[in-house]
Amino acid sequence: MAETDILADPDEPVADEAPRAPAAAPASAHARGGAGAPLPLLALGALGIVYGDIGTSPLYAFSSCFVGARALAPTPGNVLGILSLVFWALFVVVSVKYLAVMLRADNQGEGGILALLALASTRRRADDAEPGKRTTAIVAALGIFGAALLYGDGVITPAISVLSAMEGLNVVTATAEPFVVPLTVVILAGLFLVQQRGTARVASVFGPAMLVWFLVIGLLGANAVAHEQPGHPSVWSALDPRTAVAFLLAEGAVAFFVLGSVVLVVTGAEALYADLGHFGAIPIRIAWYFIVFPALVLNYMGQAVLMLEGGSTGRHPFFDLAPSWGLLPLVLLSTIATVIASQALISGAFSLTHQAIVLGYSPRARVVHTSDTEAGQIYIAQVNWALMILCILTVLYFQSSDALGDAYGIAVTGTMTITSLLFFRVARHDWQWPWPLAAALTGFFLVFDLAFLSANLDKILSGGWVPLAIAATVFVVMTTWKRGRKEITTLLGRIEKPLHEFLAEMRELKPVVVPGTVVYLTTNTTSIPRLLQRNVSINHVRHERIVILAIDGASAPYVEDDQRVSMLDLGDQIYRVVACFGFMEQPDVARIFACTAKLGLNIDPYRTDYFVQHDVLVATGNVPMARWRKRLFTVLVRLSRPMLESLGIPPRRVILVGREIAM
Repeated sequence: MAETDILADPDEPVADEAPRAPAAAPASAHARGGAGAPLPLLALGALGIVYGDIGTSPLYAFSSCFVGARALAPTPGNVLGILSLVFWALFVVVSVKYLAVMLRADNQGEGGILALLALASTRRRADDAEPGKRTTAIVAALGIFGAALLYGDGVITPAISVLSAMEGLNVVTATAEPFVVPLTVVILAGLFLVQQRGTARVASVFGPAMLVWFLVIGLLGANAVAHEQPGHPSVWSALDPRTAVAFLLAEGAVAFFVLGSVVLVVTGAEALYADLGHFGAIPIRIAWYFIVFPALVLNYMGQAVLMLEGGSTGRHPFFDLAPSWGLLPLVLLSTIATVIASQALISGAFSLTHQAIVLGYSPRARVVHTSDTEAGQIYIAQVNWALMILCILTVLYFQSSDALGDAYGIAVTGTMTITSLLFFRVARHDWQWPWPLAAALTGFFLVFDLAFLSANLDKILSGGWVPLAIAATVFVVMTTWKRGRKEITTLLGRIEKPLHEFLAEMRELKPVVVPGTVVYLTTNTTSIPRLLQRNVSINHVRHERIVILAIDGASAPYVEDDQRVSMLDLGDQIYRVVACFGFMEQPDVARIFACTAKLGLNIDPYRTDYFVQHDVLVATGNVPMARWRKRLFTVLVRLSRPMLESLGIPPRRVILVGREIAM
């Protein structure tokens, strides 16, 4: 395993005299997560990573409509109506919205709500109108809150998935009920404990294991449908959309609130988009249409057959599909499938945090690469332990998958709604769609998104507050970090001297020249670092060759090495270097100076000294931020990994100078 840290500050202003990091080039095939692998293998891999969450929804989604405070009676009309809603939710939300449309909104091969936010915030052409501050702020807030909701999803998904699998033991024997929650806690704890060891070996069996899962649940459903008894309404009638419409009209408000449970069948749809960079659009679509979609539909139809014929009470129709001899094997297979689904969400939380750091929405953190071949397999300790604690507490608080269903829907529907809103901006400003076309398609998506979201609003007090509280906390942290970095940049910009003033002062003072090369690390790409100013103005000394190095973050996921570095020769052997890294990359000084060598600046990164300014912030200044935000920002700065570790710099080559700054 390799440890690195990541650093970026994409908000830094760049003056005309400063070198501007080039626009990002398309990512190479290997950077995009194995685009060169055979198509069948990519589709098989997508089964294990992309479809784990949505693939385990049959464990609890259909049954949740018939239990709880707003439960419906399992009458033929209700069963068929809900089955019809399930089918059309899968078709419209997954097949149409995500597979046909959203997978086209890729940021150089990468997907996910932060990648969509980067697209929505980027001007594609020089003649594009500059978005107003209010529009920019709204778009950014939507994207950040959507990302924050995914952390809530990352807490609820492992909890409800593993808990619902363990509840299958209740079908085997009633004496197992006291052990369901403890076993769930043990499995979750073990899952998070092995994260730091990496998932490279286990991931190789994710695809085959999920293939077995989808084949089994599809066959169980198909068997029930094939033996559908005459005299009962046929479940095939549920594929007619008029069945869903008739059910909604007949049941009114009751049917509307049932949508809050129906939406559980599309949980994990956002993973289709977020994992786009790992597999590509074609393998994801193939896995869905040929394996996942048929298996899910058949299984839901099989559950409906049992309920129509009275073969299930509605509490565990999924496990009721299995013959008595197959119950324990099905519980075991369900446990494996839910662990895989949970692993995908946990890995997604790591990747989301990585993107947030590089895009400037989160403090720097240590990233451990758990695979020598797959750059996307990473581990972030702080995220892992936070998720573990929250998952276990969630299981202990709710005690059952039925109760957890109330907490689940709000996070899923919130993210889906925000994705649709951001899509409208991308369609208009990135794809240049006509306003009526973009509005019509977005409006079509929002009909479903807002209906599902509204149906879940009444669940806030009964559990929906959990993901909302998690999302609100993450949102405050992200926005505080972003705002604090911006204000500190402005504050330091008033302290640091402009380039022309410094050069004129240095020529006048004629400082003593010390042999050797030094690098001054800075987050500002326009002015002169204060440490360099101090050496020249106060100590009257400078090194023979000086490199001012700044890291710039790109809104694209990857930047090609031949376009990574821009260099400006300031004269007197002083160089300003701006290195650009995409939000899926790890900045590294060795990689930077390998690029500068091609521009004529040869530097050995391991035989060079690095000056780093270590600022100690105190919340006593006049920075226009609320006092509580200032205090939170100072805490986040202390928790953030130091810059000297962020670029893989040898510790013995670092000269660290501290200073107190009032903000």
